[in-house]
Amino acid sequence: MKPSKSICRGAARHLIATLCAAAKLTVIPSAGYAQDRADRAAQEVASPGAEVPAGSDRLRALVDEARARSPLVLAARGHWLAQTKVPIQAATLPDPQIALDHFTVGSPRPFAGYESSDFYYSGFGVSQDIPGPGKLRLQKAAAERDAEYAEHRYELAEREVEGKVKEIYFELFYHAKMLALLDRDQDALRQIQSIAETRYRVGQGLQQDLIKAQSQTIALLKEHAMHHQEEDQEQIELKQLLGRDPDSPNIAIGDIEMTRVQLDSARIGELAATSAPELGASRAMEARGAATLKLAHQGYWPDFTVGYSYEKTGPGFRDYYMLNLGARVPLYFWRKQTPAIEQAALEAAAAREQTRATQLQVVSDAESSLVAMRAAERIMAIYRDGLIPQAETLQASALSAYRVGKVDFATMLAAVLDLGNLRQDYYRSLADHEIAVAKLQQIIGDRE
Repeated sequence: MKPSKSICRGAARHLIATLCAAAKLTVIPSAGYAQDRADRAAQEVASPGAEVPAGSDRLRALVDEARARSPLVLAARGHWLAQTKVPIQAATLPDPQIALDHFTVGSPRPFAGYESSDFYYSGFGVSQDIPGPGKLRLQKAAAERDAEYAEHRYELAEREVEGKVKEIYFELFYHAKMLALLDRDQDALRQIQSIAETRYRVGQGLQQDLIKAQSQTIALLKEHAMHHQEEDQEQIELKQLLGRDPDSPNIAIGDIEMTRVQLDSARIGELAATSAPELGASRAMEARGAATLKLAHQGYWPDFTVGYSYEKTGPGFRDYYMLNLGARVPLYFWRKQTPAIEQAALEAAAAREQTRATQLQVVSDAESSLVAMRAAERIMAIYRDGLIPQAETLQASALSAYRVGKVDFATMLAAVLDLGNLRQDYYRSLADHEIAVAKLQQIIGDRE
């Protein structure tokens, strides 16, 4: 038995009412969430107790704060400063030795034989070890290279933290733009639902159009929640880099503009080969290896000891004065000094190869960042000058045509979603461009 037409119409009206109520319930949280984001943004600060700078100054303030407060940077700086205290120690003679002597005669009792024997004496002496020729100088040179290596590692830590701060900042910028675009798309879908509902009520639309709009709204809310979660996680990472507490206020993110880099590939390769702290650290280790090899060769030379002592004898006997000269002879050189030279030679060769590998790596990384940056610039130009303006025109045309029934719902919905996707891709390319610039600056420094 088939249901009557009145029953079918009643069921349809009930379905429409249910869909409309669900659409309102689905869209309302988005508006409330946008207001909540606005309220939170009003409370955000760039640094504790400081005014929030605007524009690009905000990112520079965060970078300066990271350089001054990041635990990673402070640890590297402390290690470098500690290493600067080593060269003067390595260039200093060993501590002298002071000896007290008491020689008795005939009995172990103190002062036995003091008056009766000319062998009795009490005295003191001092001796000094003197390393072989050039050893102190080479030890100092090796320690200076260690300090230079630590200084480059400190510079590298600064640049790595700066690059990471910039990368997270640009990702946060991207998520902020995505959340704003998703809010805009939800507004557009709300308008579409209203049009579809009106057309259905007058018999010009279909039920599945409302269902498609509802499904798309739910998909946008899911994407909204995903970006919000990633945004919260990156806020935590950024606070960690800045040395802030995880529960401190969120960091305000401002708009960014595309950075113009005027350097060509040849100039970037030159700067990477001279300015990269990784390469400076490798060269310091190479110089240290050369100094260590020279020091190992000096191991064939003996170390010396000079000593002088005064000995007081008993009454009626003359005092003693003694000068001592000694040498530590490398008698077992084939088991100690020769293997040490071979070890130092192998380590020096390894350091040279490491310098070569590091040079190739930093130049390759710089070139890769340059390629990524140029590719992002071309993609952004395509979106900005071609695809997005065309999609905006197409969306406006599709909405107008759908109102009068000249295009179907799927065409109009696709036009709206395509515009949103193009805008998302544009901001993704902008963020990727700035991340590539930050990685390039991490290698060659802040040079444009």
